[in-house]
Amino acid sequence: MNFEHSAKTKELQQRLQSFMDAHVYPNESRFEEETAREPWKPTRIVEELKVRARGEGLWNLFLPDDPRGAGLSNLEYAPLCEIMGRSHMAPEIFNCSAPDTGNMEVLARYGTAEQNEKWLKPLLAGEIRSCFAMTEPDVASSDATNIAASIVRRGDEYIINGRKWWSSGAGDPRCKIAIFMGKSDPAAAAHKQQSMILVPLEALGVKIVRMLKVFGYDHAPHGHAEIHFENVRVPATNMLLGEGRGFEIAQGRLGPGRIHHCMRCIGVAERALETMCKRVQARIAFGKPLAAQGTIRAGIAESRMEIEQARLLTLKAAHMMDTVGNKAARAEIAMIKVVAPNVALRVLDRAIQAHGGAGVSQDTFLASAWAMVRTLRLADGPDEVHIESIAKWELAKGGKSAEPTAGR
Repeated sequence: MNFEHSAKTKELQQRLQSFMDAHVYPNESRFEEETAREPWKPTRIVEELKVRARGEGLWNLFLPDDPRGAGLSNLEYAPLCEIMGRSHMAPEIFNCSAPDTGNMEVLARYGTAEQNEKWLKPLLAGEIRSCFAMTEPDVASSDATNIAASIVRRGDEYIINGRKWWSSGAGDPRCKIAIFMGKSDPAAAAHKQQSMILVPLEALGVKIVRMLKVFGYDHAPHGHAEIHFENVRVPATNMLLGEGRGFEIAQGRLGPGRIHHCMRCIGVAERALETMCKRVQARIAFGKPLAAQGTIRAGIAESRMEIEQARLLTLKAAHMMDTVGNKAARAEIAMIKVVAPNVALRVLDRAIQAHGGAGVSQDTFLASAWAMVRTLRLADGPDEVHIESIAKWELAKGGKSAEPTAGR
């Protein structure tokens, strides 16, 4: 693998970093103030910066090798995602925030012309937002075959029933469409029972029951909703790809999404390490700067080593997705989903410790970042599921090449 970024990526990195320095970091406090005043409304500062970002061509940078995006591969987009991940407010400014990116990729890859005209077009324009309704409160959703929500065909319509939660983005008043996963044929093979269908949030029978908090944070105006779907009727034309193909869509969606999550984690870790280094050089304890303390120095060194390892593994996964496909890269994708959030959490924890009381307060980004990153050890499959898959694949690989041990 060539670790040198392409000329196009380098140019976008420079422009993106300049935009972040000039417009994003200086306005983070304004974003927090506006959110506190009117939690469940779009913030003026983000809307203003979206216009500026689009005018500067820093818009829809994802969508691998798709002319509707920036035409970047996963490997080319990854370092840009890292830069955007350094600030909670940044991804939306560039129309590169989850779950919209994943949902747009689903529509771009699997949607019909009619579906794309109605939903993908306004999503790409940043006019509406979306959510992904898969996880359920009544079953262990880490095993997606447990999904119990139903999708039943009745003539020219489907009837939707089920309870979903952690539907991120549904709290935003601009959220107009959900990609809903449910069972359309309980009698089919285990991985052919599920389908995905487009459900407008304004449809009769859709009810947002409550917004869920993450360690006390509501993440307004984005939010994570519990949504009940009761006898919701949608046109049969809203089905994505076809009945029984929900798992196929999920695998196509989650590969790039995991690259995005992991690179954003690395961006958070980088910022946390920078913040820690500034702090420990400016604070004096026991007669010398904190930076002179051996435990602090060891934490800084460990953080740098871990970040570099996580980044290289994530870039390898992106490279493999681009060159050999998601299926061949499945082990690497699973590995990064475990490694990157855990590395970010360790770096954040060290930075919080170095900040003392300030580290757990609202005076730095560290506490809220820790809460957000901690959720990623559950989102898109918990660590345990990925670790089990990695072990299974490794054992299968080792079994084929291992020499007999009898008699030794």
